Amino acid sequence: MKWIYLILADKRFIWLLFIVNLFGTIYGYIWYGGQLKETPDIFLIFVPDSPTASLFFLFVLAAFLMNKNFAIMESLAIVTLFKYGIWAVVMNIWTYEVTGDLPWTGYMLMISHGAMAIQGLLYAPFYRIKLRHLAIAAVWTLHNDVIDYVYMQYPKYGALYLYVREIGYFTFWLSVAALTISYYLCLRKNHFTLSLLNK
Repeated sequence: MKWIYLILADKRFIWLLFIVNLFGTIYGYIWYGGQLKETPDIFLIFVPDSPTASLFFLFVLAAFLMNKNFAIMESLAIVTLFKYGIWAVVMNIWTYEVTGDLPWTGYMLMISHGAMAIQGLLYAPFYRIKLRHLAIAAVWTLHNDVIDYVYMQYPKYGALYLYVREIGYFTFWLSVAALTISYYLCLRKNHFTLSLLNK
């Protein structure tokens, strides 16, 4: 198992992840383009959930490349990468269950978002998150749920609009799960920690 962390700490691998996440982030904002055009300005920052999560992770990776930690971004990244990574996988599976069909882009989104959730968790031993940082992530994440499902700015998934109340309920508990997992991995007593190599 140690070999995994040797790879994760290697600056060449971090650079590769940075480039992949950069292109994924750009694509994500483009994917939200149509919805953003119809979004009131006050909500714009809260609508593109997944690309914003990967944007947080870009700041984390950039800090790692400089042998630093950016704890606020680490807390935002681990919570939102897991939350929206799992969310997108579930929504695409649900879309298939409701419609009986899923285009190839749906499968692509499931793979990319599943990887998104995993990468945030794998780097947990390298994070230096404190309780105050996780509190900020909690406010951001739960506030985003309010924007999405009270002000109805949630990501549009075709036929699933019929289940918006159920999706909102699921998303709230997914936020709670993401925060709980982040606490367990990064803040519990004697949690597993590692330092970046090549200091």
